[in-house]
Amino acid sequence: MTTRLTVIIPCKDELPNIDACINSVIGLADELIVADSGSTDGTLELVQARGDCRILEREYVNSANFKNWVIPQATHDWILLVDADERVTPELAAEILRLKESGELEQTAHDAFSIARRNFLLKQRVRFSGWQHDRVRRLFRKTCCYQTRRVHAELEVAWSKTGYLNAAFEHHTFRSLKHFSAKMERYAYWRAEDLFAQGKRTGWVNLTLRPFFRFLKHYVLQLGILDGPTGLIISSSMAFTEYQKYAALWELECQAAIAAAENPAAKSEAQPTAVVQRRAA
Repeated sequence: MTTRLTVIIPCKDELPNIDACINSVIGLADELIVADSGSTDGTLELVQARGDCRILEREYVNSANFKNWVIPQATHDWILLVDADERVTPELAAEILRLKESGELEQTAHDAFSIARRNFLLKQRVRFSGWQHDRVRRLFRKTCCYQTRRVHAELEVAWSKTGYLNAAFEHHTFRSLKHFSAKMERYAYWRAEDLFAQGKRTGWVNLTLRPFFRFLKHYVLQLGILDGPTGLIISSSMAFTEYQKYAALWELECQAAIAAAENPAAKSEAQPTAVVQRRAA
């Protein structure tokens, strides 16, 4: 029995990507949802003109929050979630179609499937730099949801319930260095918020040694040097993002201390996130 599949594409201001992304999944989807979080660049107009997508719109809080909102609105029990900057390759489409048409998705004990990603930066294939092991769980049952984290949230599915596909996504992750830097900065501040909420605090080791070892990890241990200038840019950016994360955490600590000094009675309720949200916008 053929399994029916809902494809979900979350997006915002993805005009350069959205058409190619939709075209890569059109043969897989029994239902195709484009979930938009406030595009102003013509993305929605293009999708509406196609006429082959169901469009949902809502304000963006963070990735996990947005995905957990749209997942229950899918019609079918199995979901393939594809970011707008990703492409389902013909090999991946064929593998998923086989699972659909053979009935294996109905019979499997797995709740989700992990899919590899081939990453590109400014059209350059990144073969090392730590990105060579990139996998994401994107084919999953509708009953699954994402962790309540601001950044890099994973599906809350046990690895024992996770299967693995052989084919891969293409991930055209950054259109320019400016786009790359802005995204890494947002991630740094969101991760700082997560750490602060968990009670983590910073120190000189986090601000000095962690960025240094992050660079070594990507450039040496994960062979970024073999990616040439691309590997150097990625490794340096990841190191600086590590520094930004702990600098932002220090800022949150300072804000909390100031708030507590100004209003001791409200110390336990202090959540100083305004500056972080402004910078992450």
